[in-house]
Amino acid sequence: MGEQSQLNGAYYGPSVPPQRSYHSHGRGRGCGPCCFLGFLCKLIVSIVVLIGILVLVLWLVYRPSEIKVHVVNATLREFNLTGNNNNQIRYNLALDMSVRNTNRKIGIYYDRIQAEAFYQGEWFASTEIDTFFQGRKNTTMIHPLFQGTSTILLSGSDMIRFNREKNDGTFNIDVKLNLRIRFKVGDVKTRRMKPNVKCDVR
Repeated sequence: MGEQSQLNGAYYGPSVPPQRSYHSHGRGRGCGPCCFLGFLCKLIVSIVVLIGILVLVLWLVYRPSEIKVHVVNATLREFNLTGNNNNQIRYNLALDMSVRNTNRKIGIYYDRIQAEAFYQGEWFASTEIDTFFQGRKNTTMIHPLFQGTSTILLSGSDMIRFNREKNDGTFNIDVKLNLRIRFKVGDVKTRRMKPNVKCDVR
C-alpha cells in the first residue's frame, strides 16, 4: 500500500502578502469655494451679532425715548366752503404746539419741520416751520399758521358733517408733522431720520 498523505486539521497554503497601499504624492487640495463661503458666512454673522450687541449697549446707556408733541392752543378764525360747487375751502388756522425732548442724554436737531392740515382725510394746507436744535429734557414751542384757499373734495355725507360742525362751532382737523431730525449723543451726530407725528385739533 502506497504512502498516503493525510491532512490532520486545516490546511494552510502559502501566505498571501498584504496589499500595499499607494498614496499619491501630487499637490494637496486647496480650500476651495465652499470653504471661502463658509468663512464669509461666519464673518457676516459675527459682524451682525457685534452690531446688535453694540446697539443694545447704547440703548441701555442712553435709553432713547419718543418726541412728545401737544397742541396747546388752536385759533380757527375762518373755515368756510366757497366756489360754485363748494369745492373751495378758505381757512385761517393758527396753532401753538409744544415739542418735548424727553431724553436725558440725547439732543435733537430738527433739520426740517413741515406741518400739514387735513379735514375729513382731505389735505388742504401745509406750512414750513423754522429749524432749531433742542437740548436734553427741553420743551420748545412752535407756531404753525395755515392761511389761504385750497380745493377740497367732500361727498354728500361729508357736507352734512361739515354743516353740523359749523353749527356747533367746532371742527375736527388733523395736523401732521413731517420731521427730518438728527440725534446728538455726546459729540456724535446720527444720520437724518423721518418720523411722522399726528395731532388732532378740535
